[in-house]
Amino acid sequence: MKNLSRAEDALRVFLEFLSVEKGLSSNTLLSYSQDLKKLFLFLQKEKKPWLKAGEEDLIKFIHEQSRSGLSSRSLARLISSLKSYYKFLVGEGTVRRNPAANLSSPKSWFSLPKFLTVEEVETLLNQPAEASARGIRDKAMLELIYATGLRVTELLTLKPEDINLEDRFLLCVGKGGKERIVPIGGSASNAVRRYLSQARPFLLKNPTEFLFLTSRGKAFTRQGFWKLLRAYAKKAGLEPKISPHTLRHSFATHLLERGADLRSVQLMLGHSQITTTQVYTHVSRQRIRRLYDKYHPRA
Repeated sequence: MKNLSRAEDALRVFLEFLSVEKGLSSNTLLSYSQDLKKLFLFLQKEKKPWLKAGEEDLIKFIHEQSRSGLSSRSLARLISSLKSYYKFLVGEGTVRRNPAANLSSPKSWFSLPKFLTVEEVETLLNQPAEASARGIRDKAMLELIYATGLRVTELLTLKPEDINLEDRFLLCVGKGGKERIVPIGGSASNAVRRYLSQARPFLLKNPTEFLFLTSRGKAFTRQGFWKLLRAYAKKAGLEPKISPHTLRHSFATHLLERGADLRSVQLMLGHSQITTTQVYTHVSRQRIRRLYDKYHPRA
């Protein structure tokens, strides 16, 4: 067993192994080398000894690379590099446990969800001018989708009877026809109440079952709401590529940052698997880490 306590030595021996034992090309070796050097730099930045890196550290590293714009093909290679490297280290006795053993396939890895800060959300929600029926409607739609984390289709297919403003909750039909109950906050409840009393009667041209109506009295399309949201995001000076899902991501992230438990967030989002919800914990942990490093006197 070789003494591979230094990251540089371990990388050198690993590359020699790939060249001699596996017969990999020089280009492939270069790719492995670049991937692992990125990992070492990341761990150094995180003040994490490379021999003590765990699965959570590798997940955070992969997400960071994904958010930096790394393609899915490059992410696939990166994960392959990590799995091969740590398998080699276990074989050499350098590390006891393989932190890369359970890394999932690249197909299930996506960029960390993009979300707005609380201040950005407030700026966005304040954009509709509530002097008109349309502005009152837009305010209610934006408030409600952020307050509940609904998918855009779930928002647009709501019916008036699906919302209980007295007890502040709504009944939502999600993917697979599954129903769930989601709480509504005070701001969203007030906005929807005002919409129902002051705006919807003016927008209603013919009897319809849908809650939110266009100026023509029709149900909103996904594209119609997307266009509406983009216009307000631009007016608020936010990222022009904002999507309805950005508000869903913001809803989940803000709840977890303020102490909500993962299971409750899963139920409100309508995720069938809690592993789908867990991606948001990486977002909130990153923020906690930044706050800790910034404010703790001995960070």
